[in-house]
Amino acid sequence: QVQLVESGGGLVQAGGFLRLSCAASGSIFSMNVVAWYRQAPGQRREEVASITFDGITKYLDSLKDRFTISRDNAKNTVYLQMNSLKPEDTAVYYCNLRQPGYTYWGQGTQVTVSS
Repeated sequence: QVQLVESGGGLVQAGGFLRLSCAASGSIFSMNVVAWYRQAPGQRREEVASITFDGITKYLDSLKDRFTISRDNAKNTVYLQMNSLKPEDTAVYYCNLRQPGYTYWGQGTQVTVSS
């Protein structure tokens, strides 16, 4: 079993920044992929960015210039740096960990960007 705890969300003005953290604990395999998803009210959940254990990253095209995903394997923590935030970035952000045969989700952290 794996537990994921997100933190770092909050209320920020447009143009501001936030850094989300996802701390993982439990039975974490070395070969895993961690992703950040977001879900705005009335919208489907979408994958924002992902990072493999060895640091290969992928981004939603529309966000790759503003968001950066990174990880510290020694701390079992993945980060999402979000810059130049826009009101349309308002959503609940979820951490997701995928390893062979299993997928885990965190409880989510709210990000609200005011105009």
